[in-house]
Amino acid sequence: MSGSWGNVLTGLIPLGLVVAVSPITVIPAVLVLQSPRPRPSGLAFLAGWSIALAVVTAICVSASGLLGGLHKSPPGWASWLRVILGSALIVVGVYRWLTRGRQTDSPKWMRSFATITPGRAAITGAALVVVRPDVLLVCIPAGLAIGVSGLDRPDVWLAAAFFVVLALSTVAIPTVAYAAAGHRLDGVMARAKTWMDANNAALTAAVLLVIGLMVLYNGIHALHR
Repeated sequence: MSGSWGNVLTGLIPLGLVVAVSPITVIPAVLVLQSPRPRPSGLAFLAGWSIALAVVTAICVSASGLLGGLHKSPPGWASWLRVILGSALIVVGVYRWLTRGRQTDSPKWMRSFATITPGRAAITGAALVVVRPDVLLVCIPAGLAIGVSGLDRPDVWLAAAFFVVLALSTVAIPTVAYAAAGHRLDGVMARAKTWMDANNAALTAAVLLVIGLMVLYNGIHALHR
């Protein structure tokens, strides 16, 4: 069965954006670019982030393929899993919104970025993908959407690559821009960091709520087809 690219992309774009626009994605990338060695540290952070995200996504795609079959119609459990994951994102989003006043600054561990080295930056980039539950909550439905889409195998991995590129875009864009423009972007990076630092809890809550509603809607819609 040949799947529809339109349906796949419709499901992947909001999921990729929830990772891309998360403050816990953007703020560390900006902090690395304000370290003593911003260019090598920024590129190392991007490399670690990209590799880890690609590996996690590949595992989720492979697992969904083994469970559901890459060339079959999406099974009922796939739709129910989307309902569960969407609901989980909404619950986490509501909790983050209700508790947003308790945290107006970035976590204390982010202070270590002030002296980060390229080696530590690469490890940190990878770790921020693996240890974050919000990333896993997004990669699982993304892998599921790809794995049961009915696309041919080459297109399955092309769709996975699209998701990874979209999800890491907010790390890649400032890193590459800084590598090209250098210290001319210091003022912009500092202002962006200050604003997101002060509003990270509210931003994260809003993003989780919006994406959770989208995933939940797609799951319910699939159950009624």
